[in-house]
Amino acid sequence: MAGDTGNDESCTKPLGRCSVFYYGVGHMLNDITSACWFTYLLVFLTDIGLPPSDAAIVMLSGQIADGFTTVFAGELIDRYGHFKIWHGAGSLLVAVSFSSVFGGCLPCKIIGSNSSSMQTIGYSFFAAIFNVGWAATQVSHMSMVNCITLNSTSRVVLASCRNAFTMVANLSLYAVAFVVFNSNTEGSVIDVEHQYRWIAYTSIFIGCCFVGVFHLGTEEPRLKREAHEKGHARISWTYWFNKLLYYQVALVYVLTRLVTNVSQAFLAFYVINDLQMTQSSKALVPAVIYICSFIVSILLQEVTWTGQRLKAFYSAGGLLWIISGAAILFLPSSMKALMYILSIAIGIANALMMVSAVSMQSFLVGDDLNGCAFVYGSLSFLDKILCGLALSVLESYQSSTPEVRNYPHPSFHFSVTRYGIGLVPSICALAGVLVTLCMKLPEPTLTPLTDPLLA
Repeated sequence: MAGDTGNDESCTKPLGRCSVFYYGVGHMLNDITSACWFTYLLVFLTDIGLPPSDAAIVMLSGQIADGFTTVFAGELIDRYGHFKIWHGAGSLLVAVSFSSVFGGCLPCKIIGSNSSSMQTIGYSFFAAIFNVGWAATQVSHMSMVNCITLNSTSRVVLASCRNAFTMVANLSLYAVAFVVFNSNTEGSVIDVEHQYRWIAYTSIFIGCCFVGVFHLGTEEPRLKREAHEKGHARISWTYWFNKLLYYQVALVYVLTRLVTNVSQAFLAFYVINDLQMTQSSKALVPAVIYICSFIVSILLQEVTWTGQRLKAFYSAGGLLWIISGAAILFLPSSMKALMYILSIAIGIANALMMVSAVSMQSFLVGDDLNGCAFVYGSLSFLDKILCGLALSVLESYQSSTPEVRNYPHPSFHFSVTRYGIGLVPSICALAGVLVTLCMKLPEPTLTPLTDPLLA
């Protein structure tokens, strides 16, 4: 009994900054490839001549594969544990397959056909493989939080650190993209493929370095091992389905992902086609967003968290997005410089909403460790499927939208891109805020960090 008491006390103590850092870098490969996926995939596929409807099919195939894998991986992790094995295997699959998503169509070269249908099948195949690995890594890394510590504030700090390094990953991608896009301005299909292949290879290298740091510095969570050793039964799915908070947290998380993913996917189209900014703005505008998100994520780690504070911070981020989305919807190209100011607001809003939404999952799980992977997996399933459908629908409508120069007043017009980056995220943010205000989160036992993450 004394030993059990000591273990409980050690698990509720706040984590040191090294433990937080090692965990935080573990999703870098997923984050940098995901940033490339959502920001440049549709642009890349349409630049090489694929119709927007076929490009949407490629993205949807990846999202569907990702969604079903999250549920499958979550169930197996809850049954058998081994977070790090799942994380390592998923990372390996991501590293191997991602270069083929943004490279030439390998099946087309093997068969000797460059038809639109063959390209769609080829890119969809590797998109699905990439997302299977991505999902395994994501579920194992996210659900690991609850088994590393029982301290609620430390769990939010882990989520905040993870989000901070998500911003580092995104900034790394846009730094690489900025160099690549400015070093080669040719417009042939081969040049486009070379550009994105270099971006993919560099992203994989950067992400793999941080995956190595994660595996060297992070141990397999012993809370999960102890639960299995003591014979604790796996929590049934119906346990979560009978909790109102599960549906509320799921809805808030999915809406938040729709805000960030849909806006990110259409950002490059918006700054180039609607605002008629330079090609380098495809990297500069997202970079401003992620610098601001990174700063806010670091600051959030110093907050002592309660359920009410989570709700307040999420609501503040949602309201900021609603204002930004309305401005984006009506912003004329003659005032395109204002996009950099809006990028600051979007970056702050993204960090507030994402850190809060992910942390709500930890509040939902609490001490129910033998069902935590299912929670993260099932919520990720909803996220991937709904985001994939939303992007597919918006992209299919974009194919019928006339180009800016064909409008009598090209300085401003309503387009699918404006709706995608302005209206849709604003509506989702509003819905997320309304659900959050109705939510009743359990109050944790509060213990602050012994040291700040950054000295």
